[in-house]
Amino acid sequence: MSRIGKMPIAVPAGVTVEIAENNHVTVKGPKGTLERTLPQEMEIKQEGAEITVSRPNDLKKMRSLHGLTRTLLNNMVVGVTDGYSKRLIITGTGYRAQKYGHTLTLFLGYSHQIDMQDPDGVDSVCENQTTIVVSGIDKEKVGQYAAEIRSKREPEPYKGKGIHYSDEHIRRKVGKTGKK
Repeated sequence: MSRIGKMPIAVPAGVTVEIAENNHVTVKGPKGTLERTLPQEMEIKQEGAEITVSRPNDLKKMRSLHGLTRTLLNNMVVGVTDGYSKRLIITGTGYRAQKYGHTLTLFLGYSHQIDMQDPDGVDSVCENQTTIVVSGIDKEKVGQYAAEIRSKREPEPYKGKGIHYSDEHIRRKVGKTGKK
């Protein structure tokens, strides 16, 4: 039995979960609405304020889908209640970010500035010139947009210049030494 898959999902007050045919799940909460079609093989049951996911048999594919389905469903419930956010830190002389409407402008040491449009359902905020907070209700979209921002200038190992997550540790290397 999957340790993650067998755990029930608690549905907080103010959140409604609708399970339609073909496992099309709609979750509505105070922050918004999320929809997703989950694997049809899994059996999703709602009993009061709990949702359980069970699998039909112990084939390798069913075991792998069991935990995945439960996690996707839990991420939807957490997203409409609390939301998700990722914090990015910009390190480097002259590196900075600015926000104009729905456009995030990055100055990262290139000969040009980089303009990025916020995707639907995701919002980015510049707390200051070197800190960006990406937030939204869909964990997948928030993580993807944060990864796209980070990919514009990944942190390098010698001075640590670039864009990195606030909880990320950059492994540093020792630079060259002069000849004797």
